[in-house]
Amino acid sequence: MEIGGALVLWKRQVLIIFVLLGLSQAGPESVRYSVAEETEIGSFVANLARDLGLGVEELSSREARVVCDDNEKHLQLDLLTGDLLVNEKLDREELCDSTEPCVLHFQMVLENPLQFFRAELHIKDINDHSPTFLDKEIVIKISESTIIGTTFLMESAQDLDVGSNSLQNYTVSPNSHFYVKIQDSGDGKIYPELVLHRALDHEEEPELRLTLTALDGGSPPRSGTTLVLIKVLDINDNAPEFPQRLYEVQVLEDTPVGSWIITISAKDLDAGNYGKISYTFFHASEDIRKTFEINPLSGEVHLRSRLDFEAIQSYIINIQATDGGGLSEECTLLVKVIDINDNPPEVTMSSITKIIPESASETLVALFSVRDQDAGENGRVVCSIQDDLPFFLKRTFKNFFTLVAEKALDREERAEYNITITVTDMGTPRLKTEHNITVLVSDVNDNAPAFTQTSYTLSVRENNSPALHIGTVRATDRDAGANAQVTYSLLPPLDPHVPLASLVSINPDNGHLFALRSLDYEALRAFEFRVGAADRGSPALSSQALVRVLVADDNDNAPFVLYPLQNASAPCTELVPRAAEAGYLVTKVVAVDGDSGQNAWLSYQLLKATEPGLFGVWAHNGEVRTARLLSERDAAKHRLLVLVKDNGEPPLSASVTLHVLLVDGFSQPYLPAPEAEAADAAPAAPLTVYLVVALASVSSLFLFSVLVFVAVRLCRRGGAASVGRCSVPEGPFPGHLVDVSGTGTLSQSYQYEVCLMGGTGTNEFKFLKPIIPNLPVQDTSRHIGENENFRNSFGFNIQ
Repeated sequence: MEIGGALVLWKRQVLIIFVLLGLSQAGPESVRYSVAEETEIGSFVANLARDLGLGVEELSSREARVVCDDNEKHLQLDLLTGDLLVNEKLDREELCDSTEPCVLHFQMVLENPLQFFRAELHIKDINDHSPTFLDKEIVIKISESTIIGTTFLMESAQDLDVGSNSLQNYTVSPNSHFYVKIQDSGDGKIYPELVLHRALDHEEEPELRLTLTALDGGSPPRSGTTLVLIKVLDINDNAPEFPQRLYEVQVLEDTPVGSWIITISAKDLDAGNYGKISYTFFHASEDIRKTFEINPLSGEVHLRSRLDFEAIQSYIINIQATDGGGLSEECTLLVKVIDINDNPPEVTMSSITKIIPESASETLVALFSVRDQDAGENGRVVCSIQDDLPFFLKRTFKNFFTLVAEKALDREERAEYNITITVTDMGTPRLKTEHNITVLVSDVNDNAPAFTQTSYTLSVRENNSPALHIGTVRATDRDAGANAQVTYSLLPPLDPHVPLASLVSINPDNGHLFALRSLDYEALRAFEFRVGAADRGSPALSSQALVRVLVADDNDNAPFVLYPLQNASAPCTELVPRAAEAGYLVTKVVAVDGDSGQNAWLSYQLLKATEPGLFGVWAHNGEVRTARLLSERDAAKHRLLVLVKDNGEPPLSASVTLHVLLVDGFSQPYLPAPEAEAADAAPAAPLTVYLVVALASVSSLFLFSVLVFVAVRLCRRGGAASVGRCSVPEGPFPGHLVDVSGTGTLSQSYQYEVCLMGGTGTNEFKFLKPIIPNLPVQDTSRHIGENENFRNSFGFNIQ
């Protein structure tokens, strides 16, 4: 056992020494290995990593793989150890036929960077095939007059093995007439010849049966046998003769089966049966017998099966002509197969990257090899892709090509590329092969969200319910996936005094805007804020838009009567002379409405009067005028109820009560008849009180207005308004609301400025101030005079 183990170890060392010697002689461009055929799958061949000076970890990181020239997976590379292993049982005869040595070329391909290592695997033959005779029986006709020492060519056996395992010897079964002589053909093959050792006698033995045995040189040797039938013939002294020893013919590989190839003809000078010639293939291989056939009588050679230039380029056929007496002659037929362009190019993909990021440039998309089994121009190929694609082809090594992106791609411009690799040969007609590759461009967050508008204007009616949806902002992102998911948010307000957090909120997912509380048009008519939209990429990109919210007015404020004042301690009494004509201006009801638009359009209506038909109210300006001439029969005291109504929906209203006193003249307001003087003495005192109170009220109102006017001017000079300070609007109220014009007790037109308390949340009137006097024009001088006398009687006149 120890001796056997030492012997095995010695054999392994010798094998390693031979492998190292082969590697040292192969040079840096090619590494050579050897392995016996039929070696078990997974058997160790060599350690490629060590032989090529590569680290084991480098094999995995650079995606090392073994590619054979015939694109078959004969070998595999163990990336963990760097060992080259047999991936399938190798049959030398299938791979190389009779070619010796049998070499399997392969490359080891490394990526990042791309690198090739050329290598060869020599497949050693083992004695796994026995010699075989294609004919189970060989018939030889020999004349009985054949002299001793004559040789007869025999059909040779076929052995698929090569070298020492190939056919080495022939033997014949023991007999008294023949022995076997080995003949070398000069091309490494041996042929048996049967040598006549003793003369034949047709009458004594017309037939002989011998067994021909073929032996190879394997250990142990293998053998094959065939039966040799020898027919002893009568004398035939002339053998057939061919006009030439070599015939050559060229045949296209697409020649139809059954086509005539050539006719071989020989002559025999003998007559009768000895002059009849038959033709057969001699020493023909199995491929020849499957591909061609010969007519034994005419010598015509026909095609039996299709030719394939890529498999066999030429056939050498030995043809034997035998006459009826058994004499024969041989000639050689050389059939050359002419190649046609019948094989399209082949594309073999080694690696494909189907998804590439849009920001990467010069990315390796595919590594592939091409080949064409045709020869010459028919086998020369050209690779191309579409012209409108940002990719290009690059030849790397031998028949290997790489498909590379020539620049950084833009997914938003194009997210998918269908690349067609077209391989065309140069034959006639040209054949091409197309291979389609679909490349997807993965997204990179390179686009910020974009709002559909740079600014939005939203409208919401005041007194809205909390959490009311008031509008939507929308932004889109051209990216994909998480990079296109937009989140909305409110940005800090431009005006720090605007309580944005308590006014609106935004849904971060869909951009819906909501009013958080009820809005008041009178307190806040409009406000602006910024909205941001950010994607979920890394890093996140964002953009912003401006949103302006306009608060629409609602009819939530009833009209407020400025004049006459309703909260005075004593009612205001208007004096009307009994001599007043129809249309005489008694007074003017002045009211305002905190709303705007049609909600602030006021109309006036006389609801109730002491004597209907005597007074009327103009609907648009609130002027109270006499409807007819006064008479002595009209009562002296009148009470009027005036309704002030806005134009909102639903309309809101306020009412005011007017007291009107009819007098005969302003110097003697009330002069009773002589007969009634005694009876009316008691009521005269109250009427005088009323007149004094009215005069004092008007004077106080005028003085108060002057004081307020001065205070307002000082307030305006004081600077910015604050909570609790007086804020006076710059513009006057609309004339139809507060304008007082005409004649009568209010002989001048007034416009009132209203001061509201800021920050209290309610509209509180602080004071009234008459400005810009407007003197009315009356129709008659008499009317003007009466009015002037009326004013002078009370002791004041506004110019």
